[in-house]
Amino acid sequence: MSQSEHIKSIPSDRLQFFPVMMFAVVMGFTGLSIVFYKMHEVLYFPSIIVDIFGYISLALFVVILFFYIKKIFKYKEEVKKEFTHPIRVNFFAAISISMLLLAIFFRHSIPVLANGLFIAGALLHFFFTFYTIRFWINNNLEMQHSNPAWFIPIVGNILVPIAGKGFASETILYFYFSIGIFFWIVLFAIILNRIIFHKQFAPKFMPTLFILIAPPAIGFVAYISMTSTLDFFAHILYSLALFFTILVFVMYKNYIKIKFFISWWAFTFPMAAISIATILMYQLTHENLYLILSYVFMVITILVVLLVAKETIVHMLKKEICIME
Repeated sequence: MSQSEHIKSIPSDRLQFFPVMMFAVVMGFTGLSIVFYKMHEVLYFPSIIVDIFGYISLALFVVILFFYIKKIFKYKEEVKKEFTHPIRVNFFAAISISMLLLAIFFRHSIPVLANGLFIAGALLHFFFTFYTIRFWINNNLEMQHSNPAWFIPIVGNILVPIAGKGFASETILYFYFSIGIFFWIVLFAIILNRIIFHKQFAPKFMPTLFILIAPPAIGFVAYISMTSTLDFFAHILYSLALFFTILVFVMYKNYIKIKFFISWWAFTFPMAAISIATILMYQLTHENLYLILSYVFMVITILVVLLVAKETIVHMLKKEICIME
């Protein structure tokens, strides 16, 4: 094969191994965009930055969706492998979560777009939730297959009440919220069992520990969205989210020397989730502690997203992403 022919063959080969985990990139950027929106709404953050990151997130979603649809048509068997993989199957829910997050961001500026994204995202997530749970039940999974990425199909259910406020009836929103909260508790017990009594996670899955932050943080925001009440249960959810945030930072040595994997994007959305929850807590209480934490978590989220984005671009240019593992 000549050099020119070899170069032409690279895109299709890399498309073959284009991972569904790439939608975590959209989750990270859109989460940061919503952080900026909340900072603008509550603390007068510049709106121009909000708009820039929001449209970057939408563009990323369109581009990544285009390539994954192209992969579906060109490499159906590879997609089937991901859809039946005990770990990667959980990342398909990142597609519908991306839609729901974009719906949350655009609900005030482009409500028609937000409504369409909400309907598509909620229906798609309904399918992914039941498919994933059925997959867990019908397959002989082993303990080493469990990791915090299992929360991804669950977290999406808790997002539906936030994205769907004003678009869907409360009955539907409570249905999704109930599924998310119930399976968060069940899965947390399984994951904690794995962490304590079984082998350590492979290095590439260590960043997924940050996903422990997301269910209580998003649960807090969803609960406030539905009830408009900062009651005892709301405080429990936020306090748990804060606890897990402190916990993963106490374990910082676990992440320092990890080689880059696309799973690094698991750092981003949970940090955005606790940032949003903290800004909301300040909005409700006006306590200075939450104001300080809002700025701290926002800065950390910005740094994490930019760092992971930089590493992703560097490794893409080195052709170390979208390759056979």
